[in-house]
Amino acid sequence: MAVNGDILDCLIVGGGPAGLTTALYLARFKRRFRVIDSGSPRAAWIPTSHNIPMFAEGISGKDLLARAKTNLEQYGACILPGMVTGLRKQPDRFIAVVEGNKGSTSQIAARRVVIATGAVDIEPDLPDVPNAVQRGLVRYCPICDGYESRDQKIAVIAYGAHGIGEAVFIARTYSRDVTLLTLGQHLELDPEQQGRLDEHGIKVVEAPIESLAMENDRISAMNVAGKEHRFDVLYSALGLKYRSDLALSLGAEHDPSGSLIVDSHCETSIKGLYAAGDIVRGIDQMVVGMSHAAVAATHIHNHCELPTEDEPGGA
Repeated sequence: MAVNGDILDCLIVGGGPAGLTTALYLARFKRRFRVIDSGSPRAAWIPTSHNIPMFAEGISGKDLLARAKTNLEQYGACILPGMVTGLRKQPDRFIAVVEGNKGSTSQIAARRVVIATGAVDIEPDLPDVPNAVQRGLVRYCPICDGYESRDQKIAVIAYGAHGIGEAVFIARTYSRDVTLLTLGQHLELDPEQQGRLDEHGIKVVEAPIESLAMENDRISAMNVAGKEHRFDVLYSALGLKYRSDLALSLGAEHDPSGSLIVDSHCETSIKGLYAAGDIVRGIDQMVVGMSHAAVAATHIHNHCELPTEDEPGGA
């Protein structure tokens, strides 16, 4: 399989906010790059985010992505639909295997790579309501929109330490009426965890949800153990599945969840391989991912002519 064209300065894998911001910076640095976009960014699920500066009324994830792509068009930046299914490192470059949307396969060579493939939320198992998070029936980011839910009756679908932490975060910040729904999972609580729940008045419902009532495209009620529960807002805190397989295949350092560990330049433990956005260990926010992108792109621009550690003359 032949490698297409000359070697690029950078290949960006992922067309979400982090990937598109990386592209914007590299375009303005006059670098040669490509963006490979599979077309399924997590940001597209966001109905409205109120944490993006300058958008006082909030902005949807889809609108933000559309604006970013329109912005790139003025620089002639190239976004290719497809998926990177393989990545290998050679002494002076990376080789990516790209599968196009119509089944074609090609290879792209680049001196640097930015992984901005993000993560996918683990969906709650709700009766007769598949993909509730993607459909906007259940929210997943109280940092983005918790302020708009203040003083309402809020349920958090989760279990384990992460679920307790999310419920406490919402209760201490936005509402004193918070219930933790474990969907039938028994919640093993140590005294410290029980104390945190008690301190914030968080109720726990461990029984599975038997049925749901829908009203005006929202979940209006839940039947749990024969009792009806009504909430104004539902949040899911079941965690994320990180799309880090490409980086992991090269041996990049990561935490137990699969999110990538990077240095102050957003470079992974593999020289020349960078990461930006939700895939990086830390807070999952679009503005954070954009800042990763700015840092990574600037470092790439400043070091692109220099060899990586594995290349002749590298340090």
